[in-house]
Amino acid sequence: MPKGPTQLDGHLVAERLGQALPGIVQRSTDEWVEVRPERLQEALRWLHDSEEFDAAQLSNCCGVDRHHHFEMVYHLQSLDLNHQIVVKAIVLDHDRPSLPSAYPVYKGALLQEREVYDLMGIEFEGHPDLRRIFLWDGFPGHPLRKDFLGIGAGLTSGLARFPYEDKTDPDRIMNPPESMRAAAQEPEAGSQEPSPEWRGEQHP
Repeated sequence: MPKGPTQLDGHLVAERLGQALPGIVQRSTDEWVEVRPERLQEALRWLHDSEEFDAAQLSNCCGVDRHHHFEMVYHLQSLDLNHQIVVKAIVLDHDRPSLPSAYPVYKGALLQEREVYDLMGIEFEGHPDLRRIFLWDGFPGHPLRKDFLGIGAGLTSGLARFPYEDKTDPDRIMNPPESMRAAAQEPEAGSQEPSPEWRGEQHP
């Protein structure tokens, strides 16, 4: 088995990053380096292009809800040098969290940032297609936030049934009206109308 990637010391990464981009580092530990949120994209670009770090791949990114603020954590990796780097950015605005998108540096952030936006509610400035990826437009709240169960205002954390399960009484518009009308008028070839039992109807 080949040896797994080495996680670089956060202090080392912070030192080199701070020398190249003064004032960009907030703090560091043995495991990660925290950068100023408004300069996140700048930090990622430098690490990506650096010959010393060669952080050419975004392995994953995720959001962490700390009740009063959010953390965005980026795991970067060099396949050629067989090491990885952990970068953090803190978002202090818990009501309307926002960060620069990593997409201009890492195309792999396209779907990962949509997932964070959907489940945590963090917006990414400059993302080319920021919309929900698991839940439908109009779903109240963001399920992985610590305050999700207390969204209030008479809202609930879900629906009584799937959207458009009953086409005569839809709960949410998940698709453009044109496609829904076409689907309603032109059933797929070989498809059959669901049985009364499937619909929960009773036999006479």
